[in-house]
Amino acid sequence: MTRRQLLAALGAAAAAPPAAFGVPAPPVSIARCSSYEEDFVPLFRRMFDQLGGAARLVRNKTVTVKLNLTGSPALRIQGRPLGVTHYTHPKTAGALAHVLAEAGARRIRFVESCWATAGPLEEYLLDSGWNLRTLRSAAPNLEFVNTNARGSYKRYARFKAPGGGLIYPAYDLNAAYEETDVLVSMAKLKNHETCGVTLAMKNIFGITPASIYGDDAGVDEPNENPEKGRAITCHFGKRQPAKSSPGEIDPASSRDAGYRMPRITAELNAACPIGISFIDGVETIAGGEGPWVRGIRHLRPGVLILGTNALTTDTVGTALMGYDPRAPKGTAPFTNCDNTLLLAEQLGLGSARLTDIDVRGEKLENLVTRFG
Repeated sequence: MTRRQLLAALGAAAAAPPAAFGVPAPPVSIARCSSYEEDFVPLFRRMFDQLGGAARLVRNKTVTVKLNLTGSPALRIQGRPLGVTHYTHPKTAGALAHVLAEAGARRIRFVESCWATAGPLEEYLLDSGWNLRTLRSAAPNLEFVNTNARGSYKRYARFKAPGGGLIYPAYDLNAAYEETDVLVSMAKLKNHETCGVTLAMKNIFGITPASIYGDDAGVDEPNENPEKGRAITCHFGKRQPAKSSPGEIDPASSRDAGYRMPRITAELNAACPIGISFIDGVETIAGGEGPWVRGIRHLRPGVLILGTNALTTDTVGTALMGYDPRAPKGTAPFTNCDNTLLLAEQLGLGSARLTDIDVRGEKLENLVTRFG
């Protein structure tokens, strides 16, 4: 979008009540934050207060925080720390855990399906440069679970895609997600080589266990020691998940990743809804999701985004990247893929219209950073 188009959209929102679906979309909070040296705790408190307060969302509940630790921790961009490029930053993670704990969360878990391992998440975080002692001091009841396999559970939990699904009718996931009252997606403000953008919703793609959906997943039963990613199964559909889990609805459907990944992302969000979405745009990268993508560059947008609806939060995030959230396939950032936001909207997950969203805190038009 041009600045003029963005201002026109925001002006229309102010002129009429948001009612694209009969009810206003949940609000989204935006805050300025120029450096990871800032104190995130008061920032997060203020942002939650703009959404009605953290306590009403998490008090006496089990809160599961899905981190974004995409790719091997050995891969760096220009030697920079992982948290300032494509990983969740440990300072934002610690501050969020602290705010959730003081708001009365009964149990807080950090989870991720770690790249190419079913080992302890704590070891993966140490390899990524995190200080676990500092993290635990932020929230004493903090737990860690690698959801890349079954782990300590005796079984997987099955999550059905409402309406029957688009690619898979259901997903078998680590049982930690079944024990969750509130799922939090901690994302980075980034492009994605296949999906155009990777924000709160796309971060949930990583809840799929490689033991079932990975390139070295078992044929009949899950491989509880996976060592590869999910490209062959999820991205390109060149093999089915382990037979213990539901197979594809239509194995003859398109094998194009630009068709499959947006649909898998949308239906996963329908099957396992996000309760709190956080997007870190203090520092990040443009042009792709990680160091394996050619042409990526480091950016400092200096913005934080928080919402209680993943689709509306991603809609605001996409606009802050300088894109039209409703852009069709063939238009940046969805040049080679379907628009995940529109697919999620079609599944009834919320609104992808800026005119429907009550943006609180900073003015959106003052914080746009062009990623394209």
